[in-house]
Amino acid sequence: MNFDLNRINPNQTQVFFHDGRYETLTNEELEELMAQMGISDRPDEFEASVTD
Repeated sequence: MNFDLNRINPNQTQVFFHDGRYETLTNEELEELMAQMGISDRPDEFEASVTD
């Protein structure tokens, strides 16, 4: 699954999935999503592209 991350404020990140969906997640929700995907660390950058 491919998605891009865009930090919109210190506690929220928008996750844009390549199938057209997007979600705004809190830091806790983002950590949970990353754990489900098997990604151990969240990128420190404001924007990142992640490919699974």
